Amino acid sequence: MNSPNQPLPTFDEVLLCTPQTTAEQVGLFLRRCLIPCGTGEKIYSMLYADELSYEVSCRAEELFQLLQHYHSTYRLVILCNCEREHSYIPSAFSHYKVHMIPQRPLAEIQLYLQHHYRVAQPSCSAASVFKDNMCVGIVASKRAGVGK
Repeated sequence: MNSPNQPLPTFDEVLLCTPQTTAEQVGLFLRRCLIPCGTGEKIYSMLYADELSYEVSCRAEELFQLLQHYHSTYRLVILCNCEREHSYIPSAFSHYKVHMIPQRPLAEIQLYLQHHYRVAQPSCSAASVFKDNMCVGIVASKRAGVGK
């Protein structure tokens, strides 16, 4: 995010974990991250890793321990819900834990994301639903089931 021209992560750099994420999916992701293949300086991110099942989490940790020796300069970020810090993945990787404080002001982060998610040519698309012709948006409510 040092420049508005830096791209967002690509599909192969992000794994969005759910309780249904399989060991095979996690394994493929870790192999992309930890086995050097000369594809540049990618930063890999596992999101909601605390959602993985116990079995998948155990296999992921074993594979990580096995593969991390192949590539000493890997870049892997594992994000977890702080309310689930005692689940398997946050516990297993706790010695790598870094408390993250955003280095940029919120307004600057928002401008960066707006730069990448704005639809170039306003047209009759779903982007017209969101503010400022954004192609993504977050709809939230404190009350459940109110038509989101």
